[in-house]
Amino acid sequence: MARVCLVGSEDCNLRYELLSRETAREALATYDIREPFANALAVETVSLGAAVALCNDLNWYLVRFTDAAMVLEPSVSETEWLSRSLATAMRDDAVDEDERDRFLKVYGVESPEDDDAEPRLVEPMLVTRTGDSIPEYDLRAVDETVVVRVSRDEFGA
Repeated sequence: MARVCLVGSEDCNLRYELLSRETAREALATYDIREPFANALAVETVSLGAAVALCNDLNWYLVRFTDAAMVLEPSVSETEWLSRSLATAMRDDAVDEDERDRFLKVYGVESPEDDDAEPRLVEPMLVTRTGDSIPEYDLRAVDETVVVRVSRDEFGA
């Protein structure tokens, strides 16, 4: 099962924006929607291909209301997400294995002060993996991070 996570832009309420529009609501109707982070929605799909297809179905909304669309594919990694672009390239067999592991965007995860609130993704940092480790997140003090593998083009390399 692949998981899709859509991270909303700061200036909108992603859940409202998606579910108030008929086309997006219909595309999401068969999924159990979760909120793993503040202003983010996540759903589980049957495969990487289904995850990419869902993002394609929601493209009009993603361009307008999200900062990121990511896919967690367990056959690639149990903990590292793939950017939408990289997930698409992997589905299409259009990326080398070395390249899919090298370029990363690391988000800090800020814990909420309110126990009922969701944690929030903050300030992504672009890093390059060298060997088995990645540079430590140093943009602010956070308890944890979310690692997203990105394509060479997204990284700017």
